[in-house]
Amino acid sequence: MPFLEGSIESIKAQTFTDWRLLILDHGSTDGSADLARQYAETDSRIQFKQVADAVGLAGLLNDGLANCDCDHVLRQDADDISLPRRMEITVKSFRAKPSLLLVGGAAIVIDHLGKNTGYMSGPSSHPAITAAEFFYNPVAHPTVAMNFPAMRRLGVAYGEDMLKVLPESPTITQLAEDYFLFGQMAFLGPCINIAHPLIKYRIHERSVSTSRRAEQTECTLEISRYLARSFCAMKDVEAFDPTPFCSHGEYVFDCGQSDYGREFEKMADSLRRGLGNSPELERELAFRRTLANRKSLRMSGRYFRFAHKHGIRGSERRIIRNWVLRKLRKKYVFKVEGFYRQKGRPDGT
Repeated sequence: MPFLEGSIESIKAQTFTDWRLLILDHGSTDGSADLARQYAETDSRIQFKQVADAVGLAGLLNDGLANCDCDHVLRQDADDISLPRRMEITVKSFRAKPSLLLVGGAAIVIDHLGKNTGYMSGPSSHPAITAAEFFYNPVAHPTVAMNFPAMRRLGVAYGEDMLKVLPESPTITQLAEDYFLFGQMAFLGPCINIAHPLIKYRIHERSVSTSRRAEQTECTLEISRYLARSFCAMKDVEAFDPTPFCSHGEYVFDCGQSDYGREFEKMADSLRRGLGNSPELERELAFRRTLANRKSLRMSGRYFRFAHKHGIRGSERRIIRNWVLRKLRKKYVFKVEGFYRQKGRPDGT
């Protein structure tokens, strides 16, 4: 409720005016539903719908998609703020390249008071997004706009296995339904991030990324494994587990060993065979190689050489820092028990 009015007003203030807003209520009890109804009553472009029985956030979002009829569908949380030119910039990107499935962008991070606290950006090109998706979600969900006719044609939906190349099809209803969706979409067609801030992204104590961080991290790790297994099956390359090289939430995943060199070489070979050689893939692999040895001095040395060659990104620097300073920052180390038992390595090394 404290943020909803500002969120709705940010849509009404868009420089691109041919839009409709569907506000979905998932059983709120704080008065926000009444506020949303008031907006719907005074602006014919705004529609309010209650979907209290939807199964998880994925079910809620899919209900919203079922009620859309548009060229491009945007997603915004009720505590975020769209910058005035968000729609204008996004539509220009789709018109410049109609084959795009998804357009994301950068975000200014704000706190509960609206004060700027940081900046979020991801890899820009489709090859870079595809290379990164095995290790973290390279697309910020609240910045996203999607090609809706293409989504309909491909059967795209939140929480569902669209690739269907594995015998078991997982279902993700919440916590990381966006990563599950975008990771698969990157296999299906071109996705990009605009190097321009599109929203103000609010992080506060009730944000899922804050209040349920551990659960969300575990869920995203399982999605990384699913994406890797699906990719290897689709491309007919040797299977690999990306776990030691993932960095969800800027965590470092501790699988109980100090050297993952063999795992890295196996993974790098499969990705090169499946994706083909590209500067974007080589940059991503170069950073993941810094995580292959967990001795702090070795990791730091590798990172300094990497940064000198490829440049510094804040998120990458923080990932390395979180491991090197792990005894002081334990919340950024995520232990994965039984990794080598799962992999069937008899020597345990």
